[in-house]
Amino acid sequence: MRGRAGLPLFLRLPLTGPAFTPIRDQPPVPAKMQQADATDFIPGHAGVDALYDIEKAKGDVLHVENAKPADDERPEVAYSGGEAETAPRTGLRKLLRRNPSLEFIRDVAAANRTELDPQEVKKVERKLFWLIVPALAVDYAFYYIDKTTLSYAAIFGIKTDLHLVGQDYSNLSSIFYLGWLAWAIPGNLLLSKFPLGRYLAINIFLWGVFLMAQAGAKSYGAMMGLRFVSGMFEAVADPCFVALTGMWFTRKQQPTVIGYWYAFNGIGIALGGLFGYGIGQIKSELASWRYEFLIIGAACSLWAIVIWWFVPDAPHQSRWLTRREAVVTMSRKRNDHHTVEKRQLRWDQVWETARDVKTLLLFLLGFFANVPNGATSNFGTLVIQGFGFSTLNVTLLQIPYGVFIAIMIFAAIYVNHVTNKMNIRTYLMAFVTCFTVIGFAMMAFTKGTAPRLIGYYLTGSSNAVFVLALSLVSGNVGGTTKKTLASASIFLGVAVGNIVGPYAFLSSEAPTYRTGIIVCMVSRACEIVVILALRLCFVLPNRRRDRKFAEGRLEYDPSIQVFEDITDKRNGHFRYVA
Repeated sequence: MRGRAGLPLFLRLPLTGPAFTPIRDQPPVPAKMQQADATDFIPGHAGVDALYDIEKAKGDVLHVENAKPADDERPEVAYSGGEAETAPRTGLRKLLRRNPSLEFIRDVAAANRTELDPQEVKKVERKLFWLIVPALAVDYAFYYIDKTTLSYAAIFGIKTDLHLVGQDYSNLSSIFYLGWLAWAIPGNLLLSKFPLGRYLAINIFLWGVFLMAQAGAKSYGAMMGLRFVSGMFEAVADPCFVALTGMWFTRKQQPTVIGYWYAFNGIGIALGGLFGYGIGQIKSELASWRYEFLIIGAACSLWAIVIWWFVPDAPHQSRWLTRREAVVTMSRKRNDHHTVEKRQLRWDQVWETARDVKTLLLFLLGFFANVPNGATSNFGTLVIQGFGFSTLNVTLLQIPYGVFIAIMIFAAIYVNHVTNKMNIRTYLMAFVTCFTVIGFAMMAFTKGTAPRLIGYYLTGSSNAVFVLALSLVSGNVGGTTKKTLASASIFLGVAVGNIVGPYAFLSSEAPTYRTGIIVCMVSRACEIVVILALRLCFVLPNRRRDRKFAEGRLEYDPSIQVFEDITDKRNGHFRYVA
């Protein structure tokens, strides 16, 4: 679909509806903007023009944040940048994230009282798309290829070269996630301290370095140590991706944006199959599996440089945005209950997160979703090899699996978009999870090669479910510290699930691994129960707040935006996506 000027629309999202800012003296003014559709997400040939505009319209960071209009008629707002705004930025403090200034927040509050120009919004969103989504998507492809390097190494001789016996291979898989687990909380807390784009780039670069180092491992012990450290640096990747998506895109856009970059793990699987096939053709004194680690690690580190240069850290601090574009970026999120993200650790939000039942449910969601993932990402190639295929054919059979994953993700985000007003995202997640249960059942209880292979492909539907799950984290948690810890919670579950999963695949049952496959099936069934429990945690507070607003209590008015850093539980204006 294309706009009047021949340029494709970046997003056609409904931006209508009342948008209010709590200001002093003057009543809020509703903002009205024309409709658009989120499914038109491919900018087409506008990409070249968008990149040109990015270079031409680069703004000075300090100017973007602190500029004042000569005739200051902006509203007063309840906001304080705190010590991070007033303390001098000297020494190591220059590395820390900057809080938005009061002047910038007042500009956003003023913009919230006006009707934004739809064409201006689309132009800004096209720029954001080209800056962020391709960079994250390519990185996510490498991210998933990295996860499968050990799986390909298994069929290229790593077990023989490193003298792996018994559960040694499972240990190599699980130690990676022990490193992830060890760094998950500290790494996520640092998200609120450092600029997101730079922090992500540094971690990507280092994980590439340690992936290359694994190519030089001469023993089981050395590989265990390197896998542990690699897991630490990958622990912040997913939370960074979710935080960046939540910062730059509206709550309705977030499932689509997450779907775009997450779909590249399917592309990563397909590319991993091609890389594996190509590397398998290399004949040299160096073992094929060592080339796998060298090539993928080098690609990751090189791409980190792209992330460092292109991905902006925050709307109020970006070399790529003019001041007006930064204000529009924030103002278009006026209906999202998106509070200001600050560089601070709030202990009241820490305790609230620990007591919130949704935190436990998000952990369980990550756990039950990734017991099967930890198993299939490391044993998938071995299971397919057990169907009777040759080593090189196993790598090629991963290509349709990756394509199927991408198709399921795009289908899920499309259905989610067209049913957005029905607020049934969790029902959609539960429905798609049923396909994965069926897939594991076919692998465990059928005999023929074809039905077991089809069952294996069906298990890839789980990736679409996790896309929607991540959008619940980015859109349903308020408060900078709480959002950081809630994100850490689901990824702690991811880590524990990936640690546990491989141990269900008993070496004595190779190559069928029937026990492991049944464990994966049961885990997916438990995931459905957790999803439906989360729905109750979202729907019941929404009904209670709607009822209180209907009684005339304005502190529950869903159209009010607040600028203070408060949580979803304490913000009566907040409404959950379910």
